[in-house]
Amino acid sequence: MRTLYFRIIVTTFVIMISSSIIAFILSNGYYQYILKPKNDAKVTEIAHNIVYLYKSSEQSLDDYLSELTDLGYSFYLTDPYGSGRSFGKPFDEVQASKEVVDHVLAGGIYHGIKNYPWRLFVTGFFDHTLENTIGVPIESNEGLQYALFVRANSAQQFGEMRIFFAVLIVLILLLSFLFILFSTRWIVKPIQLLKIATRKIAAGNYHIKLSVNRKDEIGRLAKDFSVMSQSLRQTEEKRQAFVSSVSHEIQSPLASIQGFSQALQEEELTEDARHYYLSIIEKESKRLSALSRQLLTLSQLDQTEEKLEFTTFHISEQLKDILSTLEWQWRQKHLTIQFDNQDILVKGEPKLLYQVWMNVITNAIRYTPDGGDIFIQVQKRKNDLRVVVSDTGVGIGEEDLRQIFDRFYKVDKARTRTEGGTGLGVAIAKKIVELHEGTIMVESDLGQGTKVIVTLPQV
Repeated sequence: MRTLYFRIIVTTFVIMISSSIIAFILSNGYYQYILKPKNDAKVTEIAHNIVYLYKSSEQSLDDYLSELTDLGYSFYLTDPYGSGRSFGKPFDEVQASKEVVDHVLAGGIYHGIKNYPWRLFVTGFFDHTLENTIGVPIESNEGLQYALFVRANSAQQFGEMRIFFAVLIVLILLLSFLFILFSTRWIVKPIQLLKIATRKIAAGNYHIKLSVNRKDEIGRLAKDFSVMSQSLRQTEEKRQAFVSSVSHEIQSPLASIQGFSQALQEEELTEDARHYYLSIIEKESKRLSALSRQLLTLSQLDQTEEKLEFTTFHISEQLKDILSTLEWQWRQKHLTIQFDNQDILVKGEPKLLYQVWMNVITNAIRYTPDGGDIFIQVQKRKNDLRVVVSDTGVGIGEEDLRQIFDRFYKVDKARTRTEGGTGLGVAIAKKIVELHEGTIMVESDLGQGTKVIVTLPQV
């Protein structure tokens, strides 16, 4: 199984090996084109100095060259007859063409280092051959002409350093591999914890807390994962509460319908009692119908992924239509409706926004005592418009105000049940407003009335 740990290690090793090969090739190219000509010129100057200093020496040429080998150089001396001898470390190869030897004996300079052939993986700096030398003419004190081939003895000059660098490179590679193994495990460990946590969430366990105290991307991922887990837990709790609320809301009218239906079967029941029981059954049936209709609406709104088909219409006409529909309710309570009628256009889905205004105004009428006032204002602003519905009703407490938009939440459960409320109207209104990219806010104080502010984008 190719885990992330395995992939990171293999990728790192491949990068290290590839980088080493590329670096070696580039370094070799740098040597071939830049360092090799400089090295050729340096050794050529040294060879000329050796010849110059010998002229003032009374030693034999062999003794002179033998002493210079202690300085870290190798020499090969060739006479005009083709015989040669080495001084210092012997050359690996001592084959030199007759043309080269004759050229040097005639007073020319042989630049073997500069013209040494290109080799991809072995730099000429370490090739200890006669071909990779500098050749200069030299005359012995006896008056004989020789061809002297010179090159640095890298094994002598850099022997300890070569071993040092070889050991250093090997240790760097070994320690790098070991550190990669341990550091990769440290990097991958939080991801493994995330994998385990993901499986727990998939199994339905949302009570997860990751102990990852890192501040890098993985740490932020773990933090976001914990936030997601908490959000899923809250969503699950809301779902269970929603199911419980639906079951309770359905069970209550069903129990009433069942009980009064059994009561209707009694033969000694009076006609007035029979009509009373039937009216209760009808009322509870209507409650069930309204509940199912609102649940269906919420389900459809929650599943709305595509953009709604908006049209432009006069919001004042829609509000006046709602006030006409609810006229018998607010007249029966002797309420005063003050409507700031302005001709303002709004862009949205008319049927959905109709539900918003119907819910807000119905609640204002329901919770405003007899003889109270309701104010409806449509305010056009720079970038949006606001519909404000305020009343002089009983108001809402601070604790209830924080949960007003929760589904099935009822500020006054006894009052709402008597009047047939389900606790879904405000939640539906909020969902519709959000689908229109707007906001809905409720401001209220107990005994001071309530103000509902709906803000929608301007046309």
